[in-house]
Amino acid sequence: MLESKERLPVVVQDDHEVLSCLVARRIADLIREKNARGQTAVLGLATGSTPIGVYRELIRMHREEGLDFSRVVTFNLDEYYPMDPQSPQSYVRFMWENLFDHVNIPPENVHIPDGTVPRAEVPAHCAAYEEAIRAAGGIDFLLLGIGRSGHIGFNEPGTPRHSRTHLVFLDAITRADAAADFFGEENVPLEAITMGISTILEAREIVLIATGEHKAAIVKRAVEGDIHPDVAATYLQTHPAVTVYLDRAAASELTRVATPWLLGEVSWNPALETEAVIWLSLRVGKSILRLSTRDYRDHHLSSLVARYGSAGPINGEVFNRLISKIRGKSKLPSGRRVLVFSPHPDDDVISMGGILRKLVENGNRITVAYQTSGNIAVFDHEVRRYLDFLERGEAVLGGDTGDVRDTVQRIREALARKKPGEVDLPEVQNLKRVIREVEAVSALESVGLGADTARFLNLPFYQTGKVRKDPIGPADVEITLRVLEETRPEIVFAAGDLSDPHGTHRMCLAAVRKALAAYRGPEPELWLYRGAWQEWSVAEATVLVPLSEGELRRKILAIFKHQSQKDKAPFPGPDEREFWERTEDRNRGTADLLARLGLPAYYAMEAYVVEQGGRRVEPSGVPTASLGGGT
Repeated sequence: MLESKERLPVVVQDDHEVLSCLVARRIADLIREKNARGQTAVLGLATGSTPIGVYRELIRMHREEGLDFSRVVTFNLDEYYPMDPQSPQSYVRFMWENLFDHVNIPPENVHIPDGTVPRAEVPAHCAAYEEAIRAAGGIDFLLLGIGRSGHIGFNEPGTPRHSRTHLVFLDAITRADAAADFFGEENVPLEAITMGISTILEAREIVLIATGEHKAAIVKRAVEGDIHPDVAATYLQTHPAVTVYLDRAAASELTRVATPWLLGEVSWNPALETEAVIWLSLRVGKSILRLSTRDYRDHHLSSLVARYGSAGPINGEVFNRLISKIRGKSKLPSGRRVLVFSPHPDDDVISMGGILRKLVENGNRITVAYQTSGNIAVFDHEVRRYLDFLERGEAVLGGDTGDVRDTVQRIREALARKKPGEVDLPEVQNLKRVIREVEAVSALESVGLGADTARFLNLPFYQTGKVRKDPIGPADVEITLRVLEETRPEIVFAAGDLSDPHGTHRMCLAAVRKALAAYRGPEPELWLYRGAWQEWSVAEATVLVPLSEGELRRKILAIFKHQSQKDKAPFPGPDEREFWERTEDRNRGTADLLARLGLPAYYAMEAYVVEQGGRRVEPSGVPTASLGGGT
C-alpha cells in the first residue's frame, strides 16, 4: 500500500470525457436530490475550456434524461473587467452559449459578475454579489478550474485567505494564457471581478478539474505543496469536502504517478522499471550502465534491484529496451500505405517532419489529411497582404477583375471595422483557409511530397469562426472514416498532444479513434506524435527516430513554409517560442537525454508511441538494429 503526499482527494481518469461525465453526474445527483425535496440547488460555476465537457453532459442529461434546472440557482466565479456581456470573450456569453441556453434554468436564477459596472460602483456590486449568495442559502456545489499561476477564480498569487468578491489585477501568466481568446495579449483586460477565497471556501462541496500536461506542475503544487498565498489553490487543503479530478496528463507530475517508488512498495512492470532507471540515472548523474547496487538502495529502489539480484542485469535490461526503440531510416517502414492526420495545416511538419521525409525516401505511399483549416490562426494583416497582391497582380494577370476589386474593398472595410475576437466574414474565413492550404502544400513539397497527397478535410466541429469549437459529431467521424476507406492505410499517424490550449488536437484525435473503431478494413498501426506543445518522454516513447543536423535543418525549413505562423503565432499557448524553436529544442533535448543516459549520441531525435487495438505495441515490419541502423 502506497503512502501519499496528496493533501486533497484526487481522482485520475485516462479519458477526458469520462472525467467530465463523472463531475456532471455528481452535479445532476445534487440537483435531483434538491428537486425531490422541493429545495433549490445552488451551483458555483467556472468558465474556460476545462468545464465545457461537464456542461455538454449536463445538457445531454437535461434533453435525454429530463434533468430539471427550474430550481437551480447559479453564481459564476468571475468576469473580466471591463467587459461587454455581448463580447465573444464575455463569461456572460460563454455561459449562455455553453449551458444556460440549452437547459430550463430561469434567467433570473443566473448570477454573473457585471463587467459593465462603473468603476466607482464596483465595491458595492461586489458586496451585493456576496449578499445574493447568502440570500440563496450559500453555494451547495462549486466547480473550479486552476490557472497556471495557481489561481482559482481569478484569485492570483498573493490573494489573502480572507478575501471576498473583489476587483483584481490579472497576473501576467493569466493574461498570456488568455491571449488566444482575445487575439493578442494586448487585448486582454488588465482586471477582473472574482469571488474571493473565503467566498469559495464557504461552498459546501468543491470540485476542481484540470486537464493537460501544461497544468501538471501547478496541480502538483496545489495538491502536494504547503498552503501559501502564492498559490491560491493550496487554500483548498483547508476545506472538508474537496475533490480534484484530473486526466492522466494533468496528474503526470504527482508523486504517485511520476515516482511512486518514493512512496513505498510498488508492483514492478517493464514500463515502471524503465521510468525508475532513467530517473535514477539522471538523479545520480551516471549513465545507465554505470549505476551501482548502492545507487539503487540509496534511492528507494532496493526492491527493483532485488528482482534482478544486482545492478548489472537491470542496467543491461533497461539499456537494451531503450536501444531497441531507436529506428534509423533503414529500420523504418518502406513500401507501406501511410495516412498522416494533421490537426492544423502545420502539425505534420512541426511534429514529424523528420520521419515524414524518411518515409518518402523509403518509398511509402503517403497521404496527409489536414483535419481543420486552421483559419482562425491567421492574422488579419496576412489577409491584407494577399489582397494587396491581388490588386498589384491585376496588371500582370490581366482580365476583368471588377467583381474581385469590389469584394476586396468590402473585405478591407470589414477588417477595418472588426473588433478583436470578432468572427470574420465568410469570405475572410475562406481566404484564411486558402492561405493555410497553400502553405501546407508548399511544406509538403519541401519534404518530397506533391500537392496530390494532401487532403483538406475541414471538419465541421472547427468551423465556428471562434476560438472555442463545437464537440466532435457524427459528420466529423464520417469525413475521417471516408479518408480511411479511400487510402486503406497500414500505418496511421495522428497527434497525441493533450496540451493544445483549446483542445483541437484532443478533439481531432477523438475523431480519428472513433473513425478507426468504425473502419471495416484491416486494423492499421496508430503512430502518435507530439511536438507542438509537448514531447513524448524517452520512457513513454515506443519509437525514437534519429535526425542528423542536416535533417533537422530541413525539417525546420519545412516549418518555415507556414509563413502565417512565423515570427509570432496567433495562439502560442503557454510556450511563447516559435514552433520551429520548440521543435529544435525538443528534438535536440531528446537526443541529449539519451546521450546522458549512456546511449549513442545523435544530433536530434523525434519520438512516437505506437498503438494497435488501443494497446501500445512494438511497430511491425523491419526488426530493430542494435544501434538504430543509422539516421
